[in-house]
Amino acid sequence: MTTSSRVPRHLPDDGTRNAAVAGCLEQENAQLRHAVFSHATVDQALGVLIAVHRIAPAIGFEVLREVSQHTNIKLHTVAEMVIGWALGQQPLPELVGHELGEAVQRRSRHDDAPDPPQ
Repeated sequence: MTTSSRVPRHLPDDGTRNAAVAGCLEQENAQLRHAVFSHATVDQALGVLIAVHRIAPAIGFEVLREVSQHTNIKLHTVAEMVIGWALGQQPLPELVGHELGEAVQRRSRHDDAPDPPQ
């Protein structure tokens, strides 16, 4: 993947193009740093849910996703709230705590359901 393909081809090759390429690379680098940080935050929140609710990692991600969707809060922000709660830094907002409990119960009931006959 070459970032220079995002730079308009009509720019002269007199430094303007180089500045545009550098700007694109800086923006892409910032986006990648944010993605890595968000991923690590979500992974830490998954660890909290796995330990507290004894659920599988895939279920933990679904729980976080559902809470995010039902509260209209970005996934990484929900993850930050869960981590802050686990560290004793902040209580979970009431709506997030309620949705988290509901999502865990829904997923737990789903996991406890017997397999359909084959």
